[in-house]
Amino acid sequence: MYLFISPSFLHLSPPFLPSQFLPSFISVHSVMIGGSLILAWLLRYGWRSPHDCQLNLQERWQKALVRFVLSPLLVFVNAIAILSMGSAGQMMGVPVGKVSYAIAGIFLLYCGGRILQLILTGWQSLKRLENLAIAHSDHDIAPSISADAKLIDINLPFAAQIGFWRSRLFVSTGLLNTLDASHLEAVLCHERAHAHYHDTFWFFWLGCCRQIMPWLPNTQALWEELLLLRELRADLWAAQYTDNLLLAESLVVMVQHRIAPAFTPEFTFTAAFGENQNNCASRLEERINFLLTTSESLPKFSWRSFLWLGFALMPLIAMPLHS
Repeated sequence: MYLFISPSFLHLSPPFLPSQFLPSFISVHSVMIGGSLILAWLLRYGWRSPHDCQLNLQERWQKALVRFVLSPLLVFVNAIAILSMGSAGQMMGVPVGKVSYAIAGIFLLYCGGRILQLILTGWQSLKRLENLAIAHSDHDIAPSISADAKLIDINLPFAAQIGFWRSRLFVSTGLLNTLDASHLEAVLCHERAHAHYHDTFWFFWLGCCRQIMPWLPNTQALWEELLLLRELRADLWAAQYTDNLLLAESLVVMVQHRIAPAFTPEFTFTAAFGENQNNCASRLEERINFLLTTSESLPKFSWRSFLWLGFALMPLIAMPLHS
């Protein structure tokens, strides 16, 4: 008995490729895009508010910052990796595809356009606020306010650092008329803390992460957490130079005046005293309790956060596999 073997069987291509098991419309880049989106969603979904946990300020900073930044950064780096590899070639025997390449390019263009829009909006808001500024001398404001501070002629008590890397202090006439010298100095110490940490610069980029991918789970909750932690850090820094009780009393006065409809601008490059207290009374209570009872030290820079954020660079590992 003879076994007939077709000649074509002897010319099989070497070990068969994964592409034989995938539909023709699926490319390895589309798998990367889908995987990064799913992973980004899961990383955010697992976050829970730490208000009831025994975490110190340093731990809350690290947890909220990593959860907030890691997801959009992972998707962004993944798009850069796909765009760098191009639309031709294969990875592990699977074609890369042009559709996923176009999707990555469109996403990066969207990110760039959104960031430029936020920069333009912030710049226009800053210019409008500068147009409201009135001429003054040092004695018109207060001895403790620097000469480059801007005075705004509005009745609402308002004090904020506004700008990018080198922010400028804006103070309203309503603030000068509402607070006495000691309480005013407490507010100014708080605003100097924002300038010390360059909060306007760093929170602009955090705001970009928020605006680019707002559909991720817990985006607003994490944003509010970061705003609160920023204010707690500024309060803690200011407490080194002024009395905690004065800070707490000033905060209550500022928030009470903001309950009524008034001038409450939402600038892109701003860090204002009490700005995130309007929508949540519990945040105000937490800040006051923190000021009156805390014995914590100021949060310090931690390399651990960068190690976690290095996880977002994982898509770059796939680049050498492209051929």
